[in-house]
Amino acid sequence: MQKIRVSEITPERLYLTRRKFIVGVGSVVAGSLLLSSCEPSAETDEFCRDASASAGVDELGNTLTSCEDVTHYNNFYEFTTSKQRVAELARGFRTSPWQLSVGGLVGKPRVYTMEEVLSLFPQEERIYRLRCVEGWGMVVPWVGFPLAAMLRAAGPMAEAAYVRFTSVLDPQQMPGQRTGVLPWPYTEGLRLDEAMHDLTILATGLYGKPLPPQEGAPIRLVVPWKYGFKSSKSLVRIDLVKESPVSSWMQISPNEYGFYANVNPDVPHPRWSQASERRIGLAGRVPTLPFNGYADEVASLYTGMDLKKLF
Repeated sequence: MQKIRVSEITPERLYLTRRKFIVGVGSVVAGSLLLSSCEPSAETDEFCRDASASAGVDELGNTLTSCEDVTHYNNFYEFTTSKQRVAELARGFRTSPWQLSVGGLVGKPRVYTMEEVLSLFPQEERIYRLRCVEGWGMVVPWVGFPLAAMLRAAGPMAEAAYVRFTSVLDPQQMPGQRTGVLPWPYTEGLRLDEAMHDLTILATGLYGKPLPPQEGAPIRLVVPWKYGFKSSKSLVRIDLVKESPVSSWMQISPNEYGFYANVNPDVPHPRWSQASERRIGLAGRVPTLPFNGYADEVASLYTGMDLKKLF
């Protein structure tokens, strides 16, 4: 049986609700942003109330990770290094007003509000596998749009070869940024062709709702064939540049966290194997797939490269 391309999937529940979601997402997000700008609420705890019964699978037949697990097992060092405490510490994180700047080597730099992002770039659902470099994984129903749409609107110049992503710097709201666990603000990078690939998205939602703070609200990067640390959260700047960006993790440990960070079962982390993963919510372990199972779509980006050396 031929494998369905991930970009061709429209889950039944999305087909039935997509029109309603796209029409209403702007007002829903705006309301959530205004609410979070005032005071902590029960929104985070109630996020999964009507999402927990949702069902769906990815293109390989993997079932979705539960909403509770997705939203309560998080790596977001800006808040804390404890995965189980991120949701608690992120509650009430103010995401309104919010601006996302797109600049650098582009002909049409622009500063977007979140309302403009939602109105100018049609939102859709993408069910992706998320693989952490730590050896665990999830299956997540993101809502967002291809990053390529925003980059094309900016008009990349001929000399642009890479994209640098910068997350928010807000130590008053983010207690983890008051520590030296990482260089702040968090920075990451992609090659321009990786950033322009259809699988690379900017996510604004999760389980049919606006992103909760612990997931990188209000907008984050998702690159499903790479380890999760490449998918920067709470973005405020996207810059096209000529030279390869040095990410936050590369600055502190370049021998463990390289620029490409493609999921590869044959390349162990210096301190553990990457041959299998612990799928959150399931017992046992499952084999790690090259490029996290997206090899058919993205392997051609690395033709002729030795990915065992270029981690």
